[in-house]
Amino acid sequence: MSSRSSTFSRLLADYGMVFVLALLCAFFSFATYTEQHPTSADAARQLANSIATQFGKSARVLIAVPNQPEAAEFAGALQAALTNAGATVIATVKGEPKEARAALQAAASAGKLDAIACTQASAGWLVFADLATDFPALGAPRVVQPQTYRWPNFLKRDNLLNIANQIAVIAIVAIGMTLVIIGGGIDLSVGSLIALAAVVAALLIRDFAGAQQATTLGMVLACGGAILVAGAAGAANGALVTVFHLPPFIVTLAMMLVASGVAYLLTHGQSVYQVPDSFVWLGRGTNWFGLPNAVLLMAVLYTTAHLVMSRTVLGRWLYAVGGNRQAARYSGVPVRRVLFLTYVISGLLAGLGGVVLASQLKSGSPTFGQMYELYVIAAVVVGGASLNGGTGRMFGTLVGAFTIAVIQNGMNLMNVESYTQKVVLGLVILGAVLLDLMRNRGWKLQLSAAE
Repeated sequence: MSSRSSTFSRLLADYGMVFVLALLCAFFSFATYTEQHPTSADAARQLANSIATQFGKSARVLIAVPNQPEAAEFAGALQAALTNAGATVIATVKGEPKEARAALQAAASAGKLDAIACTQASAGWLVFADLATDFPALGAPRVVQPQTYRWPNFLKRDNLLNIANQIAVIAIVAIGMTLVIIGGGIDLSVGSLIALAAVVAALLIRDFAGAQQATTLGMVLACGGAILVAGAAGAANGALVTVFHLPPFIVTLAMMLVASGVAYLLTHGQSVYQVPDSFVWLGRGTNWFGLPNAVLLMAVLYTTAHLVMSRTVLGRWLYAVGGNRQAARYSGVPVRRVLFLTYVISGLLAGLGGVVLASQLKSGSPTFGQMYELYVIAAVVVGGASLNGGTGRMFGTLVGAFTIAVIQNGMNLMNVESYTQKVVLGLVILGAVLLDLMRNRGWKLQLSAAE
């Protein structure tokens, strides 16, 4: 029985947050289960087939959709599908009801109309409410739209990719934070370093790489310079912690203020947006897998970090240093160098996160990265790392980052106000810390007697 209990405790400790993440996904899937009104190319082809079946291949059709990107793509796909099926598209309206009225008046002089193909939004326009009375020359055209179905908004492909893309910056920076926390430290400067790196990258592109005419090489060098600047700040943190033995909390708090101030001084408080359109490739572009480039970068970094922590001497040294620094020193572990390296890596990854964020937003601003240090620390803690050091896994950090992203995204879909979201997120972090405490005490809370 004790063996089963210990196995269960170990599984709960290792994969408890995965279970929590799965429950959150299930809850938000149920809470956002609603009727869907498709506007995809597949929906357009299905509607074209339905029109051809109901009215024949010689059907005369008017297409009317709102002036929206998705609706415009739907209209284009529908027009092509109807034409291929042999139907006649009288006109395609991409705009407002008054434009649809003008198209109906023009169509009335050309004969009868069989169908008016719409999206869910345009099908409700009042201009289509009484066609027989308003446009008797058209006959009795039917207003048709793609067949609806029920599906959770949370589980839509675009929403899931959006979750992954939005959490990419926090997840990338959380890799460095995990290393620092496993070593028994803390880094409060990462949010400001994100802003500093974003600003430096944008400024270098604007002033030295050709601004909107910057080449790929120029942008790569500018982004590399920004990452090195953040890495230098991380090295300063590491030196002050390891050489001068200053508390990590104070050192990184000071660096947070310094980096933020420098970002504002460099830009005079303004955003830097003179970058080429191709700059968004890293933050918004997709690859041959159909994944956002930022998500693929995140996956590569986590795979590498996992291998380093589980298969290399550096990973074993770091766990030893975080578990018992004095014992690690007596065992021959270069404690100072290991701790110094964690802060350097944290700074470099914060710089990379700043570059990714600048690419996503196509600009650099000193306001970027605000509160990110708290979200990053929350991801690491929720993922199972102990603030006392010596405990933590990259997989857990990734799960923690996605847990936070799923909570925020799910509450956004449910129209929960931002203030309530902060309360929920704070409770989640508190719960994660309590679980860590219980795990360290064998799942039994033992209150020490007051002295």
